[in-house]
Amino acid sequence: MIHKNFNSFLIILVLAISSCVSSPPEKPDNICEIFKEKRGWYKAALESEKKWKLAPNILMAFIYQESSFQANIKPERTKLLGTIPWRRPSSSVGYSQALKNTWQDYKDETGNTWARRSSFNDSADFIGWYANKGFEMGLSKTDARSLYLAYHEGYGGFKKKTYRKKQWLIRVADRVQARSDIYQKQYWGCIKELKKKRFFFF
Repeated sequence: MIHKNFNSFLIILVLAISSCVSSPPEKPDNICEIFKEKRGWYKAALESEKKWKLAPNILMAFIYQESSFQANIKPERTKLLGTIPWRRPSSSVGYSQALKNTWQDYKDETGNTWARRSSFNDSADFIGWYANKGFEMGLSKTDARSLYLAYHEGYGGFKKKTYRKKQWLIRVADRVQARSDIYQKQYWGCIKELKKKRFFFF
């Protein structure tokens, strides 16, 4: 009887955890619509901004580029002999596509021991934490392009300008900047409305 009850408990627990993983927003191209649909995401973005000084529009542009707002996404596996699924090219997972070792550095440094890469709140805090290191180096808080290049290459690689040999990456960083600019204009147009509804946070 105890065994059956324990199994039932495990099933309920798994279902509860699965239900906490949020689906992508219906209108990912509009930050106002995202935050209206995902009130918890708006709260997480504001908390990241308050703690790390990273603007919501840049945060959301990063997540759009990295994961398309998918909680558990991973890089596609490489193919062995052109057909057999093989290893993944990196250990990146989740909204932020943070690498395993970098995520561990974040947990160690912030004390956020139970942080999960499939959690939007933890991912927003991680991106803010990482961007803040760039601010401390002198990067502009509005320079989404440079912040993204540093995010992708690491600050050591960014200092060495390793991205100059990666034209594809520069194009991606340009897209991140462009999306950040669009999100910023949209955000300015709805920020008053969003603030009025803050008491709906849960």
